[in-house]
Amino acid sequence: QVQLVDSGGGLVQAGGSLRLSCAAPETTFSKNTMGWYRQAPGKQREFVARITTGGITNYADSVKARFTISRDNAKNTMYLQMDSLKPEDTAVYYCSVQAAWAASVSLYWGRGTQVTVTS
Repeated sequence: QVQLVDSGGGLVQAGGSLRLSCAAPETTFSKNTMGWYRQAPGKQREFVARITTGGITNYADSVKARFTISRDNAKNTMYLQMDSLKPEDTAVYYCSVQAAWAASVSLYWGRGTQVTVTS
C-alpha cells in the first residue's frame, strides 16, 4: 500500500561519506515518525536512527557521532548523512515508517539500498 523509495547507497572507502534518501507519500510522511534500519549478512536487522515530524531525532549508539538524520517535509523526503564510514557500517539500509503509538514499531519498509565500506 505505502511505497517507500530508498536510494543513495554505494561503494566507499573507510572514512568516506554517503547520503541516503527516502521518498514517501505525503499523507504518510506528514503524520509519522520516519526511520532507518540496516541489516548485514548473518545479523538481525537493527535500528540506526529515526526522526519525528517535528525534527526530534534518536540514534543508535554506534552511529550517533557520525550519522545525521533529517527530513524535508515540503519534498516528503528523509535523508541519512553518513560520515566517517567504517567497514562495520556495511549493510543493506532500509527506510521505514514508524507507528504513531510506538516509535520503535515499523509499519512499512523500503526495498533497501546497499552500502559497502572498504578498508
